[in-house]
Amino acid sequence: MIQTVKHRYAFILAALLFYLQTEGQHTKEPVDYVSPNIGGIGQLLTATIPYVQYPHGMARLAPITTPGITDRYLADKIYGFPAGPAILMASVGGDSSVHTQDCASDFDHDFEVSTPYYYAADLQTWNIKAELTATMQAAYYRFTFPASAHAHLVLNMKDHAEFTVVGSNAVEGSEKVIGPVGELSGNAGETREYFYAEFSKPFPSYSTWQGNDVGHEEKRSGDSLGFVTDQRTNDGEQIEVRVGISYISTEQARRNLERDIPQWNFNQIKTNAQVVWNKALGAMEVQGGSDRQRTIFYTALYRSLGRMTDITEDGKYFSGYDHAVHNAEGHDFYIDDGIWDTYRSLHPLQLLLDARQQEDMIRSYLRMYQQSGWLPSFPSVAGDQEVMIGHHAASLIADAYSKGYRDFDLNLAYAAMRKNATEATMLPWRRGPLTSLDKVYFEKGFFPALAKGEAETVSEVTGERRQAVSVTLENAYDDWCVAQIAKALGKQPDAEYFTKLAHNYQIVFNRDIGFMAPKSADGEWVADFDPKLGGGQGGRDYFTEVDSWIYTYSVQHDVAGLIQLMGGRDSFNKKLDQLFVEQYGTSKFHFLDQFPDATGLVGLYAQGNEPSFHIPYLYDFSGQPWKTQRRVRQLMDVWYGDGPLGIPGDDDGGATSSWYVLSAVGFYPVCPGSPVYEIGSPLFARSTIRLGNGKTFQIIANHVSDRNKYIQSATLNGKPLNKPWFEHADIANGGTLILEMADQPNLQWGSSPAAAPPSMSNQAE
Repeated sequence: MIQTVKHRYAFILAALLFYLQTEGQHTKEPVDYVSPNIGGIGQLLTATIPYVQYPHGMARLAPITTPGITDRYLADKIYGFPAGPAILMASVGGDSSVHTQDCASDFDHDFEVSTPYYYAADLQTWNIKAELTATMQAAYYRFTFPASAHAHLVLNMKDHAEFTVVGSNAVEGSEKVIGPVGELSGNAGETREYFYAEFSKPFPSYSTWQGNDVGHEEKRSGDSLGFVTDQRTNDGEQIEVRVGISYISTEQARRNLERDIPQWNFNQIKTNAQVVWNKALGAMEVQGGSDRQRTIFYTALYRSLGRMTDITEDGKYFSGYDHAVHNAEGHDFYIDDGIWDTYRSLHPLQLLLDARQQEDMIRSYLRMYQQSGWLPSFPSVAGDQEVMIGHHAASLIADAYSKGYRDFDLNLAYAAMRKNATEATMLPWRRGPLTSLDKVYFEKGFFPALAKGEAETVSEVTGERRQAVSVTLENAYDDWCVAQIAKALGKQPDAEYFTKLAHNYQIVFNRDIGFMAPKSADGEWVADFDPKLGGGQGGRDYFTEVDSWIYTYSVQHDVAGLIQLMGGRDSFNKKLDQLFVEQYGTSKFHFLDQFPDATGLVGLYAQGNEPSFHIPYLYDFSGQPWKTQRRVRQLMDVWYGDGPLGIPGDDDGGATSSWYVLSAVGFYPVCPGSPVYEIGSPLFARSTIRLGNGKTFQIIANHVSDRNKYIQSATLNGKPLNKPWFEHADIANGGTLILEMADQPNLQWGSSPAAAPPSMSNQAE
């Protein structure tokens, strides 16, 4: 009897614990899952940054940690916080001659709170609690001080800066914008970032400095500027700082601050930001899966909503492309987009969630074209960074148009796409007129590589070298995108011309070795080419960051044609199978030394680099979609985590995260510009996507689990679906995809040649 009672109480206790756990899951909001420190340690290269910001917001805030420690999560000190172009820090002790570099503080992640809308850390060196939150164009800080006779708030500025002390509680100023790769291109002029910082407690005294010159001047200009307050604080006393930012003027920065943070109410601004993020993340609701998977998913979605950045201020915007202020005319202006990274899955994901915003992003590209003469490759606030290869703005435009979103000037868009495609050099990390190398592409159908032992003779080639095969492949895809818009406008000669260029991938496929390979200008294959290790550092003589094992599959627009080139489905599948098990040809150490971007390796497939992203979905084209289902699950499970090592490579502003978001709900766009999504294997029992038009699209995966990853059958909008893809039109007005899942593959589902997704070669041209 006693034993029975014990069992009953044990059962009740277990049920209570289960109830509490499930209740916690039920009431947990999307933003509560987000862990911004995921990826804070890079696999080899760049770590993520735990930004506090609004989705696409101008104010991007994160602690500034120890210089030189690129794995931010492992940094030992906080040096300050962004205040527009200035660095804000708090300290105690000493006198008002304290400089920011003397104010760095130890911190500990165990005494830290990091969310998309709020960050807090103990500045342990000073016994100060630092908190921050953000609005669209303003930052809000709260510092809780100990009792001190000398408490300091410090603003530090670097180069080409200026500031003015305004009364007893404000500082305003600006600094010239310098990009991450140095001076930015654009027309004559400069771009400045402005700020207006207001303190909740007037500062009884302050000092300013320029270099080693310390005094009390109200105005300073030049390099290495600073401002520091000196005041008495009681234990637990809070001093707040709110900062407006602008690219137009200090007056506009002040207006932005007064609009976004009209009162001193930190908790309200924090709550507002939390609500904004819950709404944004709530656009995708997932049910089922594990708590870990939901954490990874919502963190990836948060990272997918950071860029592009909306820099519209009260209906106006500053453009670094003509260095003028323009009226936005009801359409926001966006910058900050590494399109080589983002065209693949980030923009298609954002298009699903807010198509009107994507149309404004396209309008922004077109404004940049009008103001500078080119479609940019990496639009920043101060001009084009001229990063990477290809003219992938063509993909952004073609993808939106193909899916029915057309609130932009299509004729202007086509003129811009055509000019880039025919008049802009294809050289990596460069923008400008055609070179002799580009002319080979147009005349012979490939971008020429150096012959074996040949010295570089073309002066326009930079340290990024020619990347000749990748340049050919990526421009062939871009040319296909241009052809789609030419067709839409009825420009048949142009459509035929660019479609011909879109076949150029065939010219660099060496049938003798079964790989994409480099050709020299005379049309001969480069001798002794090694598809695995050829091309030097990063493969850059021939490829972009990875090798031919990956770039051989960089034919998103014509997978059917690539399959034919490789000898048919069986040969293609055999080669694709080998990619995921092929080893390095040297030690892993030496391979990664040569290809540091090739992280997240499964065989020679590199989940940490964007050219790989579509490759696991290619089995949908070759009659073995169950292998896609297996591989995408493996990649999600192995290479994405919920800790500081949780990103397989550079996230590149959400590009790598967006792959996970789409794959986790069960589909992916192999070829942006084609209104089609290829099906993978969802992680969640039910995923609801709230489309920007108010409709919803649901993916229901019955019986899904870790082992039940294989699709047995499917229905789309109530009708049987026997192919591993669907069209955007099928879901644009809402719909439901139901997948029946099991632990063994159904080798017949979606495997017939007729079930393959569309490609250039199997569509009428």
